[in-house]
Amino acid sequence: MFYENYFQDFFEQQKDKVKAKIVWTFELIEELPIVPETYFKHIENTEGLYEIRVQVGSDVFRIFCFFDKGQLVVLLNGFQKKTQKTPKKEIEKALKIKAQYENEK
Repeated sequence: MFYENYFQDFFEQQKDKVKAKIVWTFELIEELPIVPETYFKHIENTEGLYEIRVQVGSDVFRIFCFFDKGQLVVLLNGFQKKTQKTPKKEIEKALKIKAQYENEK
């Protein structure tokens, strides 16, 4: 499930190779009972925020998400990662979108 157009806008801006790898990663996450941190990881010091991790060559992408009612993963914003640490402003943006989602429910 997508919330608003945050993820779709990010996805549409990517090259075909990146889009294919994102779709492949989503399928992997859906199928595996235990997903390696290489592809899916909890963001430290956050309440239930996770990142889907996609790498295409030397390009690294992150897509934020969270669980709703234990199963549903709601995709938030995505970005291309250019530094070792996930930028704080990207985490804050994802948390703000998550709060918006929860307030609307």
